[in-house]
Amino acid sequence: MRRAAVVAAVGALVAGFAVYGSAQAQEDPARDASGATAASLREAAAASGTFVGTAINDGLLSNPTYANIAASEFSSVTAENAMKWDTTEPSRGNFNFSGGDRLVDFANRNLHQVYGHTLVWHSQLPGWVQNGGFNAEQLNQVMVDHIDAVAGHFSGELAYWDVVNEVFNDDGSMRQSVFQTTIGTEYIANAFRAADAADPWANLCINDYNVEGINAKSDALYDLVSSLLDQGVPIDCVGLQSHLILGQVPGDLQENMQRFADLGLEVIITELDIRMDLPADSGKLAQQAEDYAEVVTACMNVPACEGITVWGISDRDSWVPGVFPGQGAACVWDESYQPKPAYDGMLTAFGG
Repeated sequence: MRRAAVVAAVGALVAGFAVYGSAQAQEDPARDASGATAASLREAAAASGTFVGTAINDGLLSNPTYANIAASEFSSVTAENAMKWDTTEPSRGNFNFSGGDRLVDFANRNLHQVYGHTLVWHSQLPGWVQNGGFNAEQLNQVMVDHIDAVAGHFSGELAYWDVVNEVFNDDGSMRQSVFQTTIGTEYIANAFRAADAADPWANLCINDYNVEGINAKSDALYDLVSSLLDQGVPIDCVGLQSHLILGQVPGDLQENMQRFADLGLEVIITELDIRMDLPADSGKLAQQAEDYAEVVTACMNVPACEGITVWGISDRDSWVPGVFPGQGAACVWDESYQPKPAYDGMLTAFGG
């Protein structure tokens, strides 16, 4: 990739992750009671040459159990909400970086990379942007100013940025966000160029959901990123969110990742969770373990798949039940912060 300095720095961190993981295992031998070579997801992923990450809820870092799992099991952290527009610029020109700064500090103390999420998105957008009545030129400047301030603040601190998020409908048409309807599709290229200018060190990604398999939406995403590359737009990676349903990992996930990789892009699993109808039982948990392992294996089989981020640590903190009534248990740790069979599924798939 064109950000060679970042790749080299991340490579150096990966070497450190293995050392860190070994030290943790010596401090807590019980964590390796299974006899696995790797004592954590972090160590197993590092040994395979990939990163494993989690979304971090800023308000939960004060919970020692939560913070310890985040520190010891993962090598990458994504801001769940602390870097989104409604948090970082709630009113025009007034910025709040406190949550993001706490995440960067946590990452630095625990040898994590930081994955920024997200600069331009139709959701969690403050009313002054959504309903501001800006014309195309004005809104484009608002967007560029926001990217310049936010990406500029964290410049050199982050390995990745989700520059634009969720730009398509499921049928492959463009989502009619305020950016699309006011500026037009060119807002996407403009956003990437602004992010590149503000932080030339971070890898710049486009991120979406329901694009894990080959379908109308992922075809549209493929056509878009191909067009951006043809225009010389500085795009480095494609994020597949992977909010999946039990037993429904797309059979062409690996093939889909490979076609994006063949464009010269990195591919990241950015928001993995696998929800089920509640209540959970042993059969569902066993299937979930297989599903998590299948996703990891697909990533491992595509050299350009640089890593996997799970969307949250524990079922007790998951977004799923609030959005999908009657469903949940989507995470790798249960509501008591105990690892589920999915943990062993991931660990084994990583080679642990």
